Amino acid sequence: SSDVCSSDLWPRHVARATVIVLVLGGLSVWLQAARDSTPLPTSAAEELYLSRRAASRLVFTHRSLVADLYWIRAVQYFGGRTQLAETQPGVSFDLLYPLLDLTTTLDPKFNIAYRFGAVFLSESYPNGPGQPERAIALLEKGLAEAPVKWQYWHDIGFVHYWAKHDYRNASEAFRRGSELPGAPWWMRSLAATMLLRGGDRSTSRLLWRQLYETANNEYARQAALTKLMQLQAIDEIDRLQSAFDRGALSALPLDPAGAPYRVVGSRVELSPASRLYPLPVEP
Repeated sequence: SSDVCSSDLWPRHVARATVIVLVLGGLSVWLQAARDSTPLPTSAAEELYLSRRAASRLVFTHRSLVADLYWIRAVQYFGGRTQLAETQPGVSFDLLYPLLDLTTTLDPKFNIAYRFGAVFLSESYPNGPGQPERAIALLEKGLAEAPVKWQYWHDIGFVHYWAKHDYRNASEAFRRGSELPGAPWWMRSLAATMLLRGGDRSTSRLLWRQLYETANNEYARQAALTKLMQLQAIDEIDRLQSAFDRGALSALPLDPAGAPYRVVGSRVELSPASRLYPLPVEP
C-alpha cells in the first residue's frame, strides 16, 4: 500500500524483520559481534560505523531485510534517547538521522521510515532532536523515489507548520500535494487555511484530527490522539488560569489523560506526572 497508515504495512515489515533474524541469524550474530568489538566513543565514530560502505559489505543481496533491522534500531534509539533526555539535559540524537538515511537507502520504498522518521526528527527537545530541516530532507528523499506520493507533501507541510511555524511554506507544500493523483480534498483546504489563519490553535486541532481520522494504523492514531489531548489540556489550562486569576478556582480537575492539574506559584500547569507532559510549544 502507498500509505503509512495502511493496515498491512507495519505487519509486513515486522514479518520481514523476523525472517532476517531467523533465516540470516548468522549474519545478525556477526553484526552484533562487530558492534561489540568496535568502540564507538563519539557520534562521529557511530556514523562512520553506519556508513554505506560498511553496510554494503554487510547486507549482500538482503538489503530490504537488513533495512528492517536498522529501522527497528532507529526506533529503539529514538525511544531510548527521549527517555534519557527527560532526566539528562544535553542528550544527543546525532545517530538518528544517519540510521534513518541508511534505512531508506537500503530500502528506498520504506514508507514508514520516511514518514515516522520525519516525525521523530522534527519533535522538539526533549521529545526528539528538534531537526525539522532534516525531517524535510528525509521526506524529500522519499519524494525523489515516489514523486506522486501526496502523503510526503502532506508531511512536509506539517513539519513546516508544526515545527518551523512557517505557514507560507506549509501552505505551498499542502497545495503541491493536493495536485497529485489520489490526494484528498482537504489537502487544498489546508493550503488555504495556512494562509488565512496561520498558527492558531484551531488549525493545529484540524491538522491532528485529520491525521487521527484518516489513520488505520494504531501507532499513528495514538500519536494523533495524544496531540489532540494536549491541545485540549492547553484550552483547559487557559480556562483554569482565568478562574484562578479571578479568585474563582475552587478545585483543580483532571487533565484529559487523568492526571490532576497543579498550581505552581500563580500559574496553573500540567503535572509532570501526566503522560501529556510536556505540552508542545504553540505555533
